Amino acid sequence: MRTQRQVVDYSLQKRAVLRELLAGRIGTYDVCDASPYLKNAARFHGEPTDDRCPICRSENLTHVHYIYGDELKQSAGQARTLAELPVLAMTLREFQVFVVEVCLGCDWNHLVEQYLLGRDGLAEGGPEQGAVGGAAAPTGRRRREAQR
Repeated sequence: MRTQRQVVDYSLQKRAVLRELLAGRIGTYDVCDASPYLKNAARFHGEPTDDRCPICRSENLTHVHYIYGDELKQSAGQARTLAELPVLAMTLREFQVFVVEVCLGCDWNHLVEQYLLGRDGLAEGGPEQGAVGGAAAPTGRRRREAQR
């Protein structure tokens, strides 16, 4: 997605949880605790993946995308399909997306990643993007530098 930015990947945390589980320091009841709301969101709004569940290894994981942001008002915290996100990204300035993987077989769930979407991301990296700290340079100064 063009406007995706500030991506946080939680794969190292997932590996640590799975390592703790395999070592016997935590039980499957600690990690297989998906709520009924999360499981329903996975059924109706989730995106199926080709990845097998790391716990039961019999079901494929489903990704659920939750959205949060000030402009969303009462829609904040809702699960959305992947197809809805680009439409929202072009209509809203900025909102955060949390991707959760869920196994509908054993109730495994884990936060996969989070990122920002929205129109504010279209300005990043554009011709007015400054070199330091992401601050936009005044356009008059840019034009003078280009004329030199």
